[in-house]
Amino acid sequence: MKKYVWFVLCLFIFSCGDENSGNASREFAITENLLADTEYDVAPSPTEAVQAVVEQKLIREAYLRFQTQNIDTTFKNISAYVKQSGGYIQNDRSDKSYNQLTRTLIVRIPNKNFNKVVNDIDNDVEYFDSKNISSRDVTEEFIDLEARLKAKKILEERYLQLLTKAKNVKEILDIERELSKIREEIEAKQGRLKYLENKVSMSTLTIEFYKITSNTGVTVSYGSKMWNAVKSGFDSMSSFFLFLLNIWPFLIIVTILTYYIRKKWKKSRSKKE
Repeated sequence: MKKYVWFVLCLFIFSCGDENSGNASREFAITENLLADTEYDVAPSPTEAVQAVVEQKLIREAYLRFQTQNIDTTFKNISAYVKQSGGYIQNDRSDKSYNQLTRTLIVRIPNKNFNKVVNDIDNDVEYFDSKNISSRDVTEEFIDLEARLKAKKILEERYLQLLTKAKNVKEILDIERELSKIREEIEAKQGRLKYLENKVSMSTLTIEFYKITSNTGVTVSYGSKMWNAVKSGFDSMSSFFLFLLNIWPFLIIVTILTYYIRKKWKKSRSKKE
């Protein structure tokens, strides 16, 4: 009898131990899943901290305006400076007014050679009508865009994972709609980043140079003036005849009335005599 009681107690103890072990295993599995779905802020390592230091992003622009004695020579010199710097002329426009020839260049120059090109042009010019050099720091915007872009890409990846687990058409359509919105935002941020990278890597330089021409107007000869007067008179006469053709019905009516009134007046005068 005693042996039977001890046997039952042993079975009870072992069953409790197995149940606790199973519960512990299930809790561990659930905890692992929760950890996999939870984001934690982990302190960066020294290497990551160094990589987090971003180089300053500057958009540099300049506007130069000056007078020159030779438009072509000035253009050749500027073209040589730009070519040596590794840049290119983006836009070239020429204008001509009454006493002035103007040429405007929009030049893109690698940021590292920006100061050199400005100084080379400065050495050739005695006086600038206008000289404006500006720098705009876009480092903060650059970092913010990269962080937001990274977050959107992570979110896109999670929605793609959800898409593989969708159970019905409604869930698929809902996930794809959200994916479409996220991808639009990703493309917009990528476009803005690309624009900023281009502006930072290649500075913009607008150069406007002009030459003053002769102030003397064109002299018109006396014979030309007479011929112009004849042509003007002929044009006026043509206009007058066209005007008469436009009012011919009224002319006929006025002529008939004048004839009738004049005839009546003659008859009344003859009776009085």
